[in-house]
Amino acid sequence: MIFVTIGTQAPFNRLIRAMEEIAGELAEEEVVAQAFGVDCVVRNMKVVEFLTPEEYKEIFSTARLIISHAGMGTIISALKERKQIIIVPRIAALGEHRNEHQMATANKIAQLNYMPVVYNIEDLREVVLHSHSGSKVPFTMPELGDTASQSLILSIQEFMITTRKPR
Repeated sequence: MIFVTIGTQAPFNRLIRAMEEIAGELAEEEVVAQAFGVDCVVRNMKVVEFLTPEEYKEIFSTARLIISHAGMGTIISALKERKQIIIVPRIAALGEHRNEHQMATANKIAQLNYMPVVYNIEDLREVVLHSHSGSKVPFTMPELGDTASQSLILSIQEFMITTRKPR
């Protein structure tokens, strides 16, 4: 199963329209989208406007592939669960968000080579079909635990000590 998730702040119809088209080519694989405000007819995938946290977690954990906006919650969940994920950042200039923070997130993810980032929606089909073929593009998805690393904790502690103002 492929799970498409757009977050909860605004519709992301550019991604939903693209996935509707791609889902038509994946007849043997179910595509489920968590999306609201969809402005097109959807025949090739299941769209659910709202999922409880439990439903979301169940679909997320059973999906073979996640396709997501560049939301940190979804990215962190994918890292923690070692899920194959494709990031499609919302573009503020297209009215998909209030600023370009998702583009900044996507740029950093791409720079670190953690997961595929699709900037041009026309490229999504090729990336999804490539993942569908079973071949994996080499990405350096790091392991992410439930707590911060010891080096991060020590770095923050050192910063706090060195920047502390005397009373």
